[in-house]
Amino acid sequence: MSTTRPKPSTELRRWRNAVFTIFALTGFVFATWASRVPNVRDLLQASTQEMGFLILGLSAGSIIGVLLASHVIARLGATRTILIAYSTVSVAMVVLGLVLAVAPAFAPIFFTLAVVGASSTVDVAMNLSGAANERAIGRTLMPLFHASFSGGTVVGAGLGALTLLIGVPIGVHFVGVGVLALITTLVLVRFLQPAEEPAGHADAPTGGFRSRIAVWADRRVLLIGVIVLGMAFAEGSANDWLSLALVDGHGFDNAGGAAVLGVFLAAMTAGRIGGTFALDRFGRVPVLRASAGLAVVGLLIVITVPLDSGVIVGVVLWGVGASLGFPVGMSAAADDPRTATATVGAVATIGYTAFLVGPPLIGLIGQQTGILRALLVVLALIAAAGFASGAARPPMARRPTAEAAVEPTA
Repeated sequence: MSTTRPKPSTELRRWRNAVFTIFALTGFVFATWASRVPNVRDLLQASTQEMGFLILGLSAGSIIGVLLASHVIARLGATRTILIAYSTVSVAMVVLGLVLAVAPAFAPIFFTLAVVGASSTVDVAMNLSGAANERAIGRTLMPLFHASFSGGTVVGAGLGALTLLIGVPIGVHFVGVGVLALITTLVLVRFLQPAEEPAGHADAPTGGFRSRIAVWADRRVLLIGVIVLGMAFAEGSANDWLSLALVDGHGFDNAGGAAVLGVFLAAMTAGRIGGTFALDRFGRVPVLRASAGLAVVGLLIVITVPLDSGVIVGVVLWGVGASLGFPVGMSAAADDPRTATATVGAVATIGYTAFLVGPPLIGLIGQQTGILRALLVVLALIAAAGFASGAARPPMARRPTAEAAVEPTA
């Protein structure tokens, strides 16, 4: 005998599908830029140091956008924030394409990338909308939303490679992606529902600016931030340094290092898809602790085991283990709809700090010790995330939708 969940309404399914597409679109646009970075360098005839400074505009803009996100969303709502921020990203991609096609120059590219980065408020807004949809449907969805982002990066990178292969000019590529993103955004927001409870509802947002700042003193919020920080470091360090670590530390050739990075990304995607079922069955805390354990073991294998086959096994464990911390942290931060905007913003800020600080930190340490030993810093942060996992347990006053929705089967 078994029981099943009620089927979500058509409106909830459309909302869910729109959020899936927004996550995928975000990954697609990011990978579009990333796939053409060598072209930008060639057009500008820039040094590695100059390219690092150029990309810093994107990263700095992202941090500013995330820091402002909770205040912007509190004023506009998640749906309007997604509309405005993603329309801005789309227009910025068109401008970037035109600059690169007509008069490539460092300053306009830097400032355009900063605008793209500052529109990272959409990252917080789409996580907030996804968490609200997850609560409304009554099952775990956030890892799948983030898996959709991963899928978008694969498609974006693949299209970038194809445009290079067939000789599509970078300006045409970026303008086309910008127009596509704008049209897609205008269509998708029609299917989104408010992520905030209406005024007067028991779960409606409370307080103003001071209450949004006050969440930074909330111990649970900070501990969830530790979970997201550790797992973001685990993900970001692999994206930035895994290939080089395998080449310099284990003797892989460049193609082999790139191929194993692909294995890591595939393991991340599989972990987010499979993790949905594990979360529904076992709950957040046991799954997060097991994930941290897998990531620690996998990273230790990568650092210490000399055999190529062992390294690949370690990479798979690392990828699966690192896959759930960020999306589950977002779900946990949004448990209370009254403070979700502020808490998701705070946790996202902590997590995105890892993507900004992580690459140069690992590089600085690796310059002295080698990249493999520098990854021990990541291992320590993953362990900290595992110890903090108890903070993801939903408050007793509100049974978690995702976990409460589990129906026993016999």
